[in-house]
Amino acid sequence: MSEKDRVRWDAAYTDRPPDPASALPREFSGQAHEFPVAGSALDLACGTGRASVWLAERGLAVWGLDVSAVAVNRASEAAALHGVAERCRFDVADLDDGLPAGPLVDVVLCHRFRDPALYPALAARLRPGGLLAICVLSEVGAESGRFRAAAGELETAFAGLETVAASEGDGEAWLVARAPATRR
Repeated sequence: MSEKDRVRWDAAYTDRPPDPASALPREFSGQAHEFPVAGSALDLACGTGRASVWLAERGLAVWGLDVSAVAVNRASEAAALHGVAERCRFDVADLDDGLPAGPLVDVVLCHRFRDPALYPALAARLRPGGLLAICVLSEVGAESGRFRAAAGELETAFAGLETVAASEGDGEAWLVARAPATRR
């Protein structure tokens, strides 16, 4: 990501009022029961940490990554406010450089960040039986564009996972899928 983009994201988070709520993104709320209550999670483009804190409140150890230092600081503050700071780690990372190395996790959550080059790494990061929750902007029900997924992109990219739920429409696509219980 360019320095200009990083500055833009820092400014966007600086201008937003703090949001102390913890929440699973609405796209995944119908599948909240699918998320484990123990283990580890990776939250990509975590922003101010709402989902990371929600996962930590469930009992997961969470590693949140975002390109914005301002967002990462706010995420750390939110974790402390909710009493889950010991289960949360937040780092600044430019995902354009790839997925940082790390252990397999029970959950990979990626909300509103799209990089098809990362899709194989996201699936590979899951432990057997691990859960992927991904939401991206889509061309389905919206104009096409560089940051929008083509119709069927997520289900095609993650065909090796078992789909729990998925939807496309109104300019958005999301998928909740589980890694096979055993790897080949």
